[in-house]
Amino acid sequence: MASANEEGYKSPRHKLLRFFEQSRDQWKAKCLAAKAKLKGQQHRIRYLEESKAEWKARAQALEAEVAQLQRQVQAPDRPGLAGGGKKPVG
Repeated sequence: MASANEEGYKSPRHKLLRFFEQSRDQWKAKCLAAKAKLKGQQHRIRYLEESKAEWKARAQALEAEVAQLQRQVQAPDRPGLAGGGKKPVG
């Protein structure tokens, strides 16, 4: 095994070892934080897509109901409907 001077480092090995361990630990922590953030964002996207689909279905159902009610209002008077049919005798 080569000495620290032969590898191009001037610092003692125990200091290098501590530095490299800290560097590795910081890298791992950064990676874990990024993974956690990614997972949280994926969960948020999934929730928002489901919510969007629910609201879209609800809006389409209400639009269909509005269209049906508009057809009923614009339809010619039919017997049995309020205001339609025979006039009162009197």
